Amino acid sequence: MPLFDSAPARHNWIAVASAAHGRLGCATPERGFMQVCHGKCAPLKRVKPGDRVVYYAPTVTLGGKDRLQSFVSIGVVLPGVPYAFDMGGGFVPFRRDVAYVAAIEAPIAPLLDSLEFVEDRAHWGYKFRFGLFQVSDADMRLIAQAVQADLELLDL
Repeated sequence: MPLFDSAPARHNWIAVASAAHGRLGCATPERGFMQVCHGKCAPLKRVKPGDRVVYYAPTVTLGGKDRLQSFVSIGVVLPGVPYAFDMGGGFVPFRRDVAYVAAIEAPIAPLLDSLEFVEDRAHWGYKFRFGLFQVSDADMRLIAQAVQADLELLDL
């Protein structure tokens, strides 16, 4: 049974963060969250309840040289709106709640020739610079299969 009732306007998103940050959001799946673009609110307003989100991590740590280039978590956005969360030290990013599903981390490299959003294989990483972008159902299904997520829970 899907985590969220199907909605006619459901979208799929790839969010970009270091693996350390992506893993933090899904560490407690029943209380999962997402934050993007260094905590900005505006990108999160594009994401709606019922949308699917997968995190891509170019590195293990923020700003690190420790390349990972893998998908690290996947889930469904829960009802609610973006909200501010005080992480301490004066950093108050915006978040959205997400129900994450069990998944393994999977490298992007084996998928590059099959992903529709990859328009130019030589510059496949370009879209990730935006921090959050929309992808097709086919791309989300392919990624969900790679991370071994339950397609039924994701309603794919």
